[in-house]
Amino acid sequence: MLDNYHILILDDSPVQCMHVAAMLKEVGFSRIVQAHTAGEGLERMRRQPDQIVVLDLDMPDTDGVQFIDRIASCGFTPMLAISSSHSRRIVKSVSLMAKERGFPVIGHFPKPFSLQHAHQLRRQCLAFCEANLDAAPQPPALLAPLPAAPDALWNIDMLRQALRGDTIQGRFQPKMSLHTGRIVGAEVLARYIPAHGQETLPEFFLPAVRQHGLEQELLFKMLHDGLQAHCTWRKLGYHVPVAVNLSVPLLQIADLPDRLHAVVIAAGVAPGSVTFELLEDDAVNAPSLYHMGASRMRLKGFGLAQDDFGRGHSTMYNLISTPFTELKIDRAFVSGAWNDEVRSAALMCAVTLGKELGLSVTAEGVETQEDMDLIKRIGCDYAQGFFIAAAVNTAQFFRVLEQPSTMV
Repeated sequence: MLDNYHILILDDSPVQCMHVAAMLKEVGFSRIVQAHTAGEGLERMRRQPDQIVVLDLDMPDTDGVQFIDRIASCGFTPMLAISSSHSRRIVKSVSLMAKERGFPVIGHFPKPFSLQHAHQLRRQCLAFCEANLDAAPQPPALLAPLPAAPDALWNIDMLRQALRGDTIQGRFQPKMSLHTGRIVGAEVLARYIPAHGQETLPEFFLPAVRQHGLEQELLFKMLHDGLQAHCTWRKLGYHVPVAVNLSVPLLQIADLPDRLHAVVIAAGVAPGSVTFELLEDDAVNAPSLYHMGASRMRLKGFGLAQDDFGRGHSTMYNLISTPFTELKIDRAFVSGAWNDEVRSAALMCAVTLGKELGLSVTAEGVETQEDMDLIKRIGCDYAQGFFIAAAVNTAQFFRVLEQPSTMV
């Protein structure tokens, strides 16, 4: 299986490249190429997209951070492994930046790269692919680059047509109970899927959705897809509550709770099976309307989650004054926290706070067994992340439901 992976090693030192290649071959990788400048690495990726890139952060023409940004703009999202002599804090900061751009970061290793590191990279690579339900690695999807201005590509007519059809679709990321190991929920995540079938992540089209004022249309589209999937799984014998992201400013629309409730009831779904996750990237501009909207959502029977807790515009006052039922801790505090005392301490505080407020606590961004072990140890209730499964379609999600859990 490892023979199928194409690996690019990017380091300005030919000696280092050969050393890393030797270590990777020792653990079973064979399709390995080398590049000594960012420009050369990018050109190689254009000729043959690689599933894994092992890169140093120091290069003469373009540093590693700029290289990550450049390949993201070109639409490549390979798995990344960072091997650097820089401090762990700097490397972890770059890792977080890469994850924000949509890259799976399967490891960061100090120099010199060792055989132990190669074994760890191998384990992380296989775990990531298993979590994504891929029997064999596939070339990384080419994502449409983010346009300089939404009208350059994502004009309002195009987006409306995509929302009314199936070009923008919901994908479903499983939420696992840490007490039972069972899948107990699905978060609906938007994907742009054109006719050729290559998925575009939301970061590339959500800015245009917001600029054109189509957030409400996106909300109802994701709700529709979530309800449809919920009913499909229910017919197959599984009750899977769904969660849909809701932009905070939309709560200022007076009749929004009534309209959402009507859609859910018409689909034959109990409101208690639907949770709306408030995006922390959005500020509360009209507190009275916000609290009225949030309260009415709960009165309608919906769950209400604080999403991405720990970043954005959320304040402690919003957390204690909003009738949340769930606290979802941002991936920045979860992924890799087992090996970072500062983030581990922050994560523990967030979990304790959620428990004290009577909320269920979900850790997002669980990517490794070590992440899973930590969040179980400190008392999280639920987990989401690549270690469990990526966002998949309805049929693939059913396959996840049928798999016996070995994680708890």
